[in-house]
Amino acid sequence: MCEAVLDMSTYENRQFKLKSRPSGMVQRSDFDFVTAPAADPGPGEALVRVQYLSLDPAMRGWMNEGRSYIAPVGIGDVMRAGGIGRVVASNDPGLAAGDTVVGMTGVQDYAVVKAKEVTKVDPRLAPLPRFLGALGMPGLTAYFGLLDIGKPKEGETVVVSAAAGAVGAVTGQIAKIKGCRVVGIAGGPDKCRYITAELGFDAAVDYKSEDVRAALARHCPKGIDIYFDNVGGEILDIALSLLALRARVIICGAISQYNNMEAMRGPRNYMSLLINHALMEGFVVFHYLSRYPEGMQALAGWALSGKLKAQEHVVDGLETFPDTLQKLFRGENFGKLVIRVAAD
Repeated sequence: MCEAVLDMSTYENRQFKLKSRPSGMVQRSDFDFVTAPAADPGPGEALVRVQYLSLDPAMRGWMNEGRSYIAPVGIGDVMRAGGIGRVVASNDPGLAAGDTVVGMTGVQDYAVVKAKEVTKVDPRLAPLPRFLGALGMPGLTAYFGLLDIGKPKEGETVVVSAAAGAVGAVTGQIAKIKGCRVVGIAGGPDKCRYITAELGFDAAVDYKSEDVRAALARHCPKGIDIYFDNVGGEILDIALSLLALRARVIICGAISQYNNMEAMRGPRNYMSLLINHALMEGFVVFHYLSRYPEGMQALAGWALSGKLKAQEHVVDGLETFPDTLQKLFRGENFGKLVIRVAAD
C-alpha cells in the first residue's frame, strides 16, 4: 500500500532523454532536456527524489546501438544512470518514505523504481556520493575484478591504469591490502601525488608527461604480474609487452576508445600472452549480482578501518549533465565523478 496519498503532479521532474546516438564525444545536442510531472509508483514500486547521480564511462556504451551486456538506451528514453536518493512515496512494504536507496534512477529529478532493484543504505555511515563510488558499483567492480580474476598473491606487482579514477583507486588499495606492490598510471602530477601520498600506491606513472613504457619498465623490473586495464589502446599494448610469466590481465574498460570515430583499436601485443603463459579476461560487474553483499561487506569493513580511502568530484546541477559527462573522457575528474541533483 502507498504510505501516503500524494499528488505527484506537484513534483516537477526534469529529465535528459536520449535524442540521437552520439558519434564521437557525447554532445548536449544528443539529448532532449524536458520537464514533466513525476509519475505515480505502481505496486512494488517507489518514487525516489534523486540526490546524486553517478557518471560512469559505461554510459557512453549504453548509448550505442548493438549487442552488448545490457540493452542500449532507447531513443526518447530517459538516459540510464545510477543514482542515490530519498524515497518520497512507496507502494512496497519493504520501503518507507524517508529511506535512502541506491540503484538505477536515470538522469532525472524523480525516479519510479522497483523496490527489488534498489538497495537501502544508511546515510549515517558515509557521505551519499561514496555509495556511488568506493562503496558502490565502482568499488564492487574493483573488488570482483581484482580478486576473482586477478587472484593477487602477496609480493606480486600490480599495475592499474586510470588509477585515480573511481575503479582504479579502489583496485590499487585492495591490491595493497593483499600485500602487493602497486604501480598506478594516472594523468598529471596532482593525481600521481594523490595515489602515492594518500592512497599508498608504491609508484605512479604520469602518462601525460612520461614515457609510459620506460617508466613501467623501471617500476616493474621483474615484469607485471597483474594488469588491471581501464583504458585500452596504447597503454594496454605497453602493459602487454611487460608481462611477467603467468601474468593475469583484467579487462575492465577501455575509456580511451569509447569516443573513437573509427573502429576500436584492439591489442597488438597479444602474443605476449602466449610467450608468458599469461591470461587475459574481461568481465562485467553485473554478473556478480548475487555476491554484492559479500563485496559490500568487505569494502565497508576496509573503509571503517581506514584501509580504504576515497575522493569524490562533485558537480552541482542536473542541467550540467552532458557537459559534466565529457569530463570523464577528457580526464578532468579527480575521483569519482557525480552530479549533485538535490541537497542531502
